[in-house]
Order: sequence, then C-alpha cells, then structure tokens
Amino acid sequence: MSKEMHEKAAEHHEQAAKAHRSAAQQHGSNDHMSAKQQSAQAFEKSKAAHEQSTKAHNMSQQQR
Repeated sequence: MSKEMHEKAAEHHEQAAKAHRSAAQQHGSNDHMSAKQQSAQAFEKSKAAHEQSTKAHNMSQQQR
C-alpha cells in the first residue's frame, strides 16, 4: 500500500511541475491572463501533491 501511495504522490508532483512549466511559458509569451490561471492551477496541484506526500510519509512511518 505504501508504494502505491508514494507513486500517487509522484504523479501529483509531476502534474504540478507540468502546470508550473505551462504557467512559465505563458508568462514568457506575455499572456498574463492565461499565466495567472495556469499559476492558480499549478498552486492547487502543488497542494494536492504535498497532501499526498504527507499521507504517504505518515503511512510509511506507521509501517515501521
């Protein structure tokens, strides 16, 4: 179960990184409205990644 939790956390981190790269690209092309939306989405994905990582870490600690 712990491995699956860590893999899910990694997927969330990858999605967050993709959203951050997209926001950076939008900023670079001076499309600030789209960049703002992408940044907000990246933030939400980062929060989800952090929450999943915390769950996976806590589960790993309990299994020791």
